[in-house]
Amino acid sequence: MCGIFAYINYLVERDRKYITDTLLTGLGRLEYRGYDSAGVAVDGDSEKEAYLFKQVGKVAALREKISTQKVDFQKPFISHAGMAHTRWATHGIPSETNSHPHRSDPTNEFMVVHNGIITNYKELRAVLEKFGFQFESDTDTEAVAKLAKYIYDTQKKTMGNTMTFTNLVKAVCKELEGAFALIFKSTHFPNELVAARRGSPLLIGVKTAKKLKVDFVDVDTSDLSNTVSADQNQQTLLALPEQPKIRRTQSRSFLGEDGVPMPVEYILASDASAIIEHTKKVLYLEDDDVAHISEGDLHIHRLRRDDHMSSVRPIQTLEHELAQIQKGAFAHFMQKEIYEQPESVVNTMRGRVNFDNHSVVLGGLRSQLSNIRRSRRIIFCACGTSFHSCIAVKGLFAELTDVPISVELASSFLDEQLPVFRDDVCVFVSQSGETKDTLLVLQYCKERGALCVGVTNTVGSTISRETHCGVHINAGPEISVASTKAYTSQFIALTMIALQLSDDNLSKMARRREIIDGLYRLSGDIRQVLTLEPQLKQIAQDLASEHHLILLARGYQTATCHEGSLKIKEVSYIHSESIAAGELKHGPLALIDSSMPVLLIMNKDRHYADTENAFKQVTARGGDPIVLCDCDDETPIFANSRTIRVPKTVDAIQGIVNIVPLQLLAYHMAVARGFDPDSPRNLAKSVTTA
Repeated sequence: MCGIFAYINYLVERDRKYITDTLLTGLGRLEYRGYDSAGVAVDGDSEKEAYLFKQVGKVAALREKISTQKVDFQKPFISHAGMAHTRWATHGIPSETNSHPHRSDPTNEFMVVHNGIITNYKELRAVLEKFGFQFESDTDTEAVAKLAKYIYDTQKKTMGNTMTFTNLVKAVCKELEGAFALIFKSTHFPNELVAARRGSPLLIGVKTAKKLKVDFVDVDTSDLSNTVSADQNQQTLLALPEQPKIRRTQSRSFLGEDGVPMPVEYILASDASAIIEHTKKVLYLEDDDVAHISEGDLHIHRLRRDDHMSSVRPIQTLEHELAQIQKGAFAHFMQKEIYEQPESVVNTMRGRVNFDNHSVVLGGLRSQLSNIRRSRRIIFCACGTSFHSCIAVKGLFAELTDVPISVELASSFLDEQLPVFRDDVCVFVSQSGETKDTLLVLQYCKERGALCVGVTNTVGSTISRETHCGVHINAGPEISVASTKAYTSQFIALTMIALQLSDDNLSKMARRREIIDGLYRLSGDIRQVLTLEPQLKQIAQDLASEHHLILLARGYQTATCHEGSLKIKEVSYIHSESIAAGELKHGPLALIDSSMPVLLIMNKDRHYADTENAFKQVTARGGDPIVLCDCDDETPIFANSRTIRVPKTVDAIQGIVNIVPLQLLAYHMAVARGFDPDSPRNLAKSVTTA
């Protein structure tokens, strides 16, 4: 995954320093999406010139490099198009050559930034090399930039004229296979940008001094019949269609009272977190959208016709605040987001749970509620942390709905070609809503007629649009790569779904009331856990020198075990393994000795006696487990052990309380070992490649 950002102004004077700072700040907001290397492209001192700056490492290194360049940063621009990129390496090692933006040639005629993966880049590269193109990098993206130049030059040579920038990008995209969000910049089309998306997120922020005339942008499909057919893949590199006559109209949104486009600034980004400091007015591009920005005007075109697609793209208002994407007094975003959980869990429930009459109403499910209740089976599908949230609620769903429950890893779902039927309900959970593996399974299940439900944190994401119904978890922006508050909010959102599905079952009423009362106390319980940070910091420092760690639990806490182990692996790089305590004697017990650190989750629930047996098995082999237990548990058996005491709540949601100290433990282990918990090596926030 990578982060892309672009800025274009029209009739708003900005100097090169402001433009460069805007691009670099935008990259900084997206650094959680990629931090191997970064690059920026800005206009030169003439329309046929462009500056390209790249640097290995984080955005700060790129900023320092740019500050040393002999460039006139005071030069003003009434109109300027610049773009930037922060990379998470997939093709080729982190290096300046492999960094984006990628160019078509040494004179920077065409430049591209890209998030996603081009699966047929080898074939494109082989064809382009036959035509004399020399490649500089090992990436898939460079083929896109060189393909743009090839098509442009071929059209000019054979037809005697040039293509519009929009049609050029559409011709390029018709050749591409895979997932992409692309932004193109060219010296042939100064002060213009063209963006295209398929399978990777991209949105456009709009900043104007005056109120927009309408809150949408029309989608122009008038030239679809003249564009390259998707079936011409074997011919388009050699034979391009004659340039069509384009009917170009003004976008109604950006016209002033005199009918002339008003002064405007556009900000394009992979994520709203990079736009919010400039404007709250944003437009989300759909798959196969092509957006052309020129002379203050924004046009949306389509790569292919879709009769079910809306003919407009609404301009929405973001609800996030700038403070939500800043660290404030905290040392890292991970720590800040852990501390935001008393509020984020309330935000997830706000307007949905009525604690007075013990009812749950999820508006996003209303239209499909009866169909979900009639389903034959509920299949949960997710990856990583989201997968653990599904495991956490599997038992509760089975208990409250009396429907068979299956929890599957999206990354292996298609490998196994699992059967899916029309009377199945498939629930797709993803913080970003753009996880590639999960999206592939979503398409698989839709094709087989299953009812698809989305649970995501991102409004306008692909999962939120492609599913039949769903629930937004409303956890707020999450910047740290290691997910914390999204996990607890997913846990709650899924719990609320189970509660609503069972509200017509009188035999489950007492259990539902018990859980809802537990949800009411949840924010206070988490606040109480956060007071344990000094103790957890000390334990983390004691464990920081270890190379291995085992986490044990049973029942509802098995998911907590998995998620806690994942957090420790992600940010501290210590090998941690989560083991269901019942499996200890079936093999893993061979690992236990006096030198193996063990953390045991041992709450007083119906599995307490069994977990106590696991404690005895560990101590009998010389182990000295750290015990996470209830505040009021005075069991003598672990009187001499180190304990982490948390508030006791309902067993079904105890995992929400229990995961918070494990998150803090992982965070402080990373800090104690000298690592940045916000940017763990080799990882990115949202995996948009399969």
